[in-house]
Amino acid sequence: MSPFIAELIGTALLLLLGTGVVANVVLTGTKGNNSGWIVISAGWGMAVFVAVACVGQYSGAHINPAVTISLAIVGSFDWAEVPSYILAQMIGAIVGSSLAFFAYYKHYAASDDAATKLATFSTGPAIRSLGWNTVTEVIGTFVLLIAVLHFAHPDASTISGAPVTFNGESVKVGLGSVGAVPVGLLVFAIGLSLGGPTGYAINPARDLGPRIAHAVLPIPGKGSSDWSYSWVPIVGPLLGGAAAAGVHMLLAVWATHM
Repeated sequence: MSPFIAELIGTALLLLLGTGVVANVVLTGTKGNNSGWIVISAGWGMAVFVAVACVGQYSGAHINPAVTISLAIVGSFDWAEVPSYILAQMIGAIVGSSLAFFAYYKHYAASDDAATKLATFSTGPAIRSLGWNTVTEVIGTFVLLIAVLHFAHPDASTISGAPVTFNGESVKVGLGSVGAVPVGLLVFAIGLSLGGPTGYAINPARDLGPRIAHAVLPIPGKGSSDWSYSWVPIVGPLLGGAAAAGVHMLLAVWATHM
């Protein structure tokens, strides 16, 4: 499987299961209706687990532009491959969230609240304050990437161009180099602890792809796609990932002088 197809499939699985669990919890008449934030956080964690387990060996399972760009910043991923990875992630995000919509179509028709329908696709703040919402996304993505970079390169002095191994075998760097179970638990933890203010996008494709799908799909009774907020879950994760990459490189410099 090519890395492009792997990233597309992995991100589609992530969004199918991730937006699917939100739909199950918030839409009218589902079996999981009103089961709460813990179910949503667990569902997203397991969605990451499934995606990474399926495609990690082929592409590294970045499934997130913030991961791709941060790995390129620290020298663990070729900048020339960044555009194709992000394109695959965006296509996969649109496909996955669209499949979740079709799976829950009758429940979208049965639900009256337009904001709830948008919430099954993209993130939104509990208290709207764009600056502080961005800070939340920066912090959440920083936690994700500092952990990914540490797992991929436990010895910070070896980050630049170093091969990454998992279970004794060389693997493409990414969430796949962390391992499906650890990264799933990591995302679950971020959701539980830091997801309350914004819904924790921590992934530009996770929010933008489904927001585009929301805008174009024939969703019964849908309202605005809230484009005025859409930059927050793009800029915040990219800044948080870049900050994590910067800290990791500083640790590398510090380690080489010890």
